[in-house]
Amino acid sequence: MRIIRLSVGLLMLAMVGTGCISKKKYDALSKDHETLRASSASANSNLQTCQQNLAAATTRVSSLEEQIAQGKAAITALQASLEKCLSGANQGNVNISKLVDEITASNKYIQHLVNTKNKSDSLNMVLTNNLTRSLSREELSGVDVQVLKGVVYVSLADNMLYKSGSYEISDKAGATLAKIAKIIMDYKDYDVLIEGNTDNVPISKPNIRNNWDLSTLRASSVVQALQNQYGVDPKRLTAGGRGEYNPVADNNTEDGKNKNRRTQIIITPKLDQFMELIGQAPKTDGTTPQQ
Repeated sequence: MRIIRLSVGLLMLAMVGTGCISKKKYDALSKDHETLRASSASANSNLQTCQQNLAAATTRVSSLEEQIAQGKAAITALQASLEKCLSGANQGNVNISKLVDEITASNKYIQHLVNTKNKSDSLNMVLTNNLTRSLSREELSGVDVQVLKGVVYVSLADNMLYKSGSYEISDKAGATLAKIAKIIMDYKDYDVLIEGNTDNVPISKPNIRNNWDLSTLRASSVVQALQNQYGVDPKRLTAGGRGEYNPVADNNTEDGKNKNRRTQIIITPKLDQFMELIGQAPKTDGTTPQQ
């Protein structure tokens, strides 16, 4: 543009200098010169604007390229996370499946225990009903039969079993013991604990040291009677005495003392049956016990 302006100027000077151009042509050339100069200025301005836009575009391109690179890195990281999650989900599915198997096995085991308990409760109720039906009204006045927590308790008053102040079984107790023995014989899968109890009045007998002795001797007498007279297997029998230390009533009254002087025949499922149930608990690998 500068070359064009210089050429036009020199031409005009030459023409003026030589006097070969008229004023009219000179004015026209001057006008053209101004037009060209304005166009040149506009072109220079446009050039600067284009250069600025190019610089800005270059900056934006650089920024976009950086964002694209960051986006690609983020996508790579997400893919890695997704693969890790999928791998973890597969492992989680395995763990959940194993847990479901264990829960299923546990539920079956619990149901087995419930069924066993229900069966035991039913047998206890039948045993209790058979026993109470076999006793006369007079015998029932001295016998209390209860089922507590799956165990049958037959409580016998001491005045119907023993001679006063003694551990010898009275003659009138024979008929009652015979009926109890028959029930025990009918339920061979049950163990029998004979438990003696007294009031808190000290015993004064030369051959009995204290109420511990009296309660234990009374229990032993019942055990031996069940074994020797009624044929109960002694392996099923246990004798124990609790003395005055398991009262069911207040020893400060005569009625309370009468209730505390008692012998309990406790009929319960054999312990090895419970141990067998424990042994049937589900294994940690989710397998179920054999029914």
